[in-house]
Amino acid sequence: MVIAQVPEIRFNQSQLLTEPGLPGDQPSEQPAQQEASAIRSFLLARGNSALADRGFHWLMVLCALSIFGIVVLIATELVVRSRIAWGAFGLDFFYKAFIDTYTGKPIYWDPVNGHFSALPFLYGTLVSSFLALLLAVPLAIGVAVFLTEMCPGFLRAPLAFLTELLAAIPSVIYGLWAVFVLVPLLREYVNPVLIKGLAWTGFFADDNPTGLGFLTAGVILAIMILPIISSLTREVMTAVPHSQREAVLALGATRWEMIRMGVLRNARIGIVGAVILGLGRALGETMAVAMVIGNSPEIQRSLLANGSTMSAVIANEFAEASSDLHLSALMELGLALFIVTIIVNAFARMLVWMVTRGTPSSVH
Repeated sequence: MVIAQVPEIRFNQSQLLTEPGLPGDQPSEQPAQQEASAIRSFLLARGNSALADRGFHWLMVLCALSIFGIVVLIATELVVRSRIAWGAFGLDFFYKAFIDTYTGKPIYWDPVNGHFSALPFLYGTLVSSFLALLLAVPLAIGVAVFLTEMCPGFLRAPLAFLTELLAAIPSVIYGLWAVFVLVPLLREYVNPVLIKGLAWTGFFADDNPTGLGFLTAGVILAIMILPIISSLTREVMTAVPHSQREAVLALGATRWEMIRMGVLRNARIGIVGAVILGLGRALGETMAVAMVIGNSPEIQRSLLANGSTMSAVIANEFAEASSDLHLSALMELGLALFIVTIIVNAFARMLVWMVTRGTPSSVH
């Protein structure tokens, strides 16, 4: 049996693709070639972009350095403007007071006779801020735990929005609300109960019928720092891996035990950072505190007594400073407040970053 040899037929692929009527890639390549040609034409037409790229780089560097420049300029201005007070009082300005030879009582702030001391304002700032933290921290942590662990899905976003909305309200609005609502409420209902039950401690003496004082300032500050602590605490708790929760629940723990051991324990450093950041906000708050604290440069044991803070005295007296020494003393108070606020906020941010680094912030 003879098998005929079949001739070998070879086709050139490029010829097949270029033959008319045959399916090929030519029609589909034309738009791509045209697009590529348009892009290439644009890139060739714009010329050398090295100069523009270098200019953009240095512009961004200048924007970043401007932040440091602003901080340095503020610090320099405060130091220069407070030279007179530094020369007159030195470090004694922060811990000593002039003693009246006739009455034997300390005179902390007397612009007429040139006696200045930061002690009552440091005391008022610390007391009001401590009261604010004492009231705000438990409530803020409770709100954060509810939003991250227990809140129904349909309620989580609206409640988180309303909580953060408190941070957007201007401080003067808080002050007006405190003057017309909070102060009468404390004066008529809360302060009498505290005086009746806790007057023996000395912290709630019946010597200020106005309703103003450290306690009122602490309450309004607590409301103002609540959204800051709550949102940061929620962010830190969100950063805790779900495996921690599942592991604790797998061992038979209740929901409270899971939150306490699996979430709060792992997030405690970040929560401390959130609290310190709230403290930084409380230390520098001005208008709301100035409207309700009483503005009296005295050191009183009672939380119902009038007092003042560093930011409040600056806001109240800066425009009416009667002498260069008075103005310089206010500038020195501002410098102390500036340094303390920067240190507190930087430390708080560092603690929060240690927990939340690499984790996107979200409400889940």
